[in-house]
Amino acid sequence: MRRTNGKTPVVAALPADVRIMNAAALAMAAMFVVMALSAALFWGLQQPLFALRAIRVEGELTHNNAVTLRANVAPKLTGNFFTLNLANARAAFESVPWVREAEVRREFPNRLKVLLKEHEPAAYWGSEDETRLLNLQGQIFEVNQGDVEAEDLPVLSGPASQAALVLQAYRVLAPLFSQLDTSLSKLELTGRGSWRARLESGAVVEMGPGTPDEIQVRAQRFVATVAQTSSKFGRNFESADLRYSNGYALRLRGVTTVAPGEKTDRKTR
Repeated sequence: MRRTNGKTPVVAALPADVRIMNAAALAMAAMFVVMALSAALFWGLQQPLFALRAIRVEGELTHNNAVTLRANVAPKLTGNFFTLNLANARAAFESVPWVREAEVRREFPNRLKVLLKEHEPAAYWGSEDETRLLNLQGQIFEVNQGDVEAEDLPVLSGPASQAALVLQAYRVLAPLFSQLDTSLSKLELTGRGSWRARLESGAVVEMGPGTPDEIQVRAQRFVATVAQTSSKFGRNFESADLRYSNGYALRLRGVTTVAPGEKTDRKTR
């Protein structure tokens, strides 16, 4: 309503109840629009156009193939292009033997692209009779028994939480023992934190506790002198104990240096 007072028009304020009714009407209209849009969106997302039609698998696959992967994983995927949970899809692919990491992406309108990285085995973990392997990253993973038999790998063992440390120690020790015309076939970290190595020749080397760097120093000292000691007697060594601060104890095959019944180790300084 407008009233004039001289030359200046005056606009009268609407009553409070009218303003409330107008605001309520606007809110209801907005809510209706939102509900209508949501219903339309939900209807659109359920259309067959967005149902997953294909899964494209990429990556350097040695122990898996794309056809088998799709057949094994597809039944575990629920939802369509928009509603699929990518985290769950990634977990489904990573549950397949030999798969270390999976990256899952959507490709509009109805495809998935999966980039896979497989485990690269570095060693058996535990024993050759088990189905556990250690990858290059120091992670333990399970495989099928038939796949394990085909791998020519060393055997590493120890507490599972120390798997990466055991692999690190193997990497520094293997080149040293190869200088003795043999190879490091087994490395164990015992529950008490002591290191034990078994060579391809059958010899056992006790190295005691310590970090990989500390046992590397002991092994270097041993490798530098053991060949001279062994050649002196014309025999290979059967076992060695490096847990001495100023030398090591050595047992040679077929050599006895003390009276029968006494300890037969030979300590080299």
